[in-house]
Amino acid sequence: MGAQKKRVSEDPDELVRVPLQAILLADSFTTKFRPITLERPKVLLPLVNVPMINYTLTWLESAGVEDVFVFCCSHSKQVISYLEKSEWLSQPNFTVTTVESQNSVSAGDALRVIYERNVIHGDFVLISGDTVSNMSLTQALLEHKERKKKDSNAVMTMVIKRSKPNPAIHQSRLGTDELFMAIDPNTKQLLYYEDKADQSKGKLHLDKSLLFDNPSLSLHHDKQDCYIDICSPEVLSLFTDNFDYQHLRRHFVKGLLVDDIMGYKIFVHEIHSDYAARIDNFRGYDTVSKDIIHRWTYPLVPDVMNFGNTATKLERQGMYRASGMDEIFSFYWACW
Repeated sequence: MGAQKKRVSEDPDELVRVPLQAILLADSFTTKFRPITLERPKVLLPLVNVPMINYTLTWLESAGVEDVFVFCCSHSKQVISYLEKSEWLSQPNFTVTTVESQNSVSAGDALRVIYERNVIHGDFVLISGDTVSNMSLTQALLEHKERKKKDSNAVMTMVIKRSKPNPAIHQSRLGTDELFMAIDPNTKQLLYYEDKADQSKGKLHLDKSLLFDNPSLSLHHDKQDCYIDICSPEVLSLFTDNFDYQHLRRHFVKGLLVDDIMGYKIFVHEIHSDYAARIDNFRGYDTVSKDIIHRWTYPLVPDVMNFGNTATKLERQGMYRASGMDEIFSFYWACW
């Protein structure tokens, strides 16, 4: 009996393997952390004694990303200098490349610069350098790719998480505005996104056609936008074709949701036991710091995140101690 012929795959993903890439925005394009960020970039601010960007890069590496393009704008020289002196540029199977632009004033400008460089060759992760997560990307990537095979207009998957807002101040535990989302419970398609609702009047304005066209629509106000997006390459071209797209959510996401001509679609992937949060303001900085100390972000915790020459050990009663220091100068973080 002759040898069986090897099946030749017709799946483009199997024929040509494209490394998973990521775009990391090392600039939030806001002034919420001033005056601190007047002299120092936000992504280099210490978060439980580790620069913020290290949490994001550590997660990207653990999630299977192989190529990361770090977009630098404000204080770009400091960010580039830090990365060049760090261990990130010498990691095997994990390439970190900096992209500098002094003229960009928004996330939209940043993505247009990336598009002009022609460095993105497939689906990519879009994230800010102030994001902390320990989630697995496997399921979210699989869902995104499967949807893309069936519908070429499925260009983006947003990661969300349940987070009940404080009814007294209409803000989440991270200090962000209360978010309203409309999601198709069957397909997980995002149909409505509003983070600037008129809270004073207790009203939410929905287009009647949205309700008419989507009878199974579910409206949520207990979801947190993790600002981790899985995007198809078309996302970059959409920013290039629409120069009025500046803000990722306020312009791009809302723009696609109301565009009936092109028909592009955004979907959501909800995480439950995993951790993901973006530090958008000082309250979020405080909250995420405590989450790290309480080990909700494991393995992104002080005794594992050892950067530099100082190691930190977890001792009894939830105390962290830096080793190699004189006892008088030993520092502790207490879990409260």
